[in-house]
Amino acid sequence: MVGVLIRMKLRVLSHSLGGARAASFAVGALVGLAAGALSLFFVAAGFHQGLSLGTTIASAMFLLWTIGWLIGPIIMGGGDETLRPENFALLPLSPTKLAFGLLGASIAGVPPVATVIAFVGLVVGAALLGPLPVIVAVITVLPALAFTVLLSRVVISLIGAVLGSRRGKDLGVLLAALAGLSYLPLRYVATALVPVLLENNPGLGDTLRWLPTGWAPSAVEGAASGNWLVVIGAVLGLAVVDGGLLYAWARLLQYRLTTPQTNVGPAKARKNKAVGVRRGLLPATPTGAVLGKELRLWWRDARRRAMLLTSMLIGIFIPVFSAAGGRSGTGGAVMLPFAALWIVGFSMLQVSNLYGFDGTSVWQTIVTPGAARADVRGRQWAWGLIVGPIAILAALVLPAVVGAWWTYPWVLGVLPAILGGGAGFMLLLSVYWAFPMPVQRGGNPFNSGNRPGCTRGLVRLASMVFLLVIALPSLALLIFGQVEKLPVLSWLAVPVGVLTGAATAWWLGRLAEHRLLDRGPELLAQVKASS
Repeated sequence: MVGVLIRMKLRVLSHSLGGARAASFAVGALVGLAAGALSLFFVAAGFHQGLSLGTTIASAMFLLWTIGWLIGPIIMGGGDETLRPENFALLPLSPTKLAFGLLGASIAGVPPVATVIAFVGLVVGAALLGPLPVIVAVITVLPALAFTVLLSRVVISLIGAVLGSRRGKDLGVLLAALAGLSYLPLRYVATALVPVLLENNPGLGDTLRWLPTGWAPSAVEGAASGNWLVVIGAVLGLAVVDGGLLYAWARLLQYRLTTPQTNVGPAKARKNKAVGVRRGLLPATPTGAVLGKELRLWWRDARRRAMLLTSMLIGIFIPVFSAAGGRSGTGGAVMLPFAALWIVGFSMLQVSNLYGFDGTSVWQTIVTPGAARADVRGRQWAWGLIVGPIAILAALVLPAVVGAWWTYPWVLGVLPAILGGGAGFMLLLSVYWAFPMPVQRGGNPFNSGNRPGCTRGLVRLASMVFLLVIALPSLALLIFGQVEKLPVLSWLAVPVGVLTGAATAWWLGRLAEHRLLDRGPELLAQVKASS
């Protein structure tokens, strides 16, 4: 069973790699394998310095990789689902057997291989201690690796089960935002703990050993020091915990395969008067129709809402955490008033695959005469009406909160330029560098399945730089006004930014419209895999 699933996964991966995707896979593989090799070196070097220090460093590295397995899938879209459990729903397999098979298949891939390399550092370090520690290391590394993978699978499956309701999905947005931002507090924690770790502080070392991620290194330490009670306890503890996690994952898989994915409940009667008022606010034009459709999708589609709200929260929290964690406090205080710019940039970056969200339904726009212009403009207006008010509110409030009154012309001068640029680049990236997304059959809105690839990802990151290029006229006025002590010139950057943003949104939208008209079938082929 396990061998069949591993071969199946490898075959799927080999067939899905080609061209730019193969290049991005190779880059990701090199980065992951380098991280694993670096961890192996640190663990082996720790054991070379001493048994206690090596055990502490190995426990810390195992904990770090486990945290990565927990946070990474939430940030990157629900984890690896090359083999979806739904594909085996009609087979006569028990949930436990299916979970065991999928666990084995999870080892096939770059992240698991990188993790294996990192964990093998324990075996390399044990080789410096003698044959018995090596045997214990080989025995305990496998259940330690299984613990990391199983814990990740259980947490992601549990999140998917919780996010089955509308309220749960909204809660999940906050969860994903906190997971995405966790590197900031973790960075501060690491900065404070690394010196303590290298000093082999007994309190920190004991804490790391008591965690399940420290049981395998503790077993090696026990074998080297002759404390076989610790060895037996660590091995049995890992076996019990792995068994419990496997059972929990099996039950969650059973819940996923047997529970309807749509929320069924009593339909609420609509208030026709309120609906009529809302429709009356939109223009009775094709662009107005697309605008209304997009606003409803941004509100109702869990995956879109998760992407948009997460990007906004990240845009707000990054300067907030920087202000809270800055050593001098001045860097964060200067950064906080510009949170509006972060909001626009991250929002544009996250939603720059609009036609990937739509999938093959884009064919309706392609075959309808005159629909391309209305579709592009309606999507631009919808994004601007959602992101714009939040960014403007942040631009007006946050400088006053920190007392940085001098930043008002800078924020208000640059914001409209990058807001217009974001509205343009969002559509331009969506038509030129779209990528497929899987049909959302499960309850996890963060399951985006396919990745944009290295090329598309680099283009999206480069678009963030181009947003600053669009704001150059405003920045030139701001800098010149600051140097010459002319506040009028600084405030003149605000209308210049509005004009620059409006012109950029119109021009880039025009380019996206022509691309949609000229290469519509190619765009359909790019997003077709999402069906």
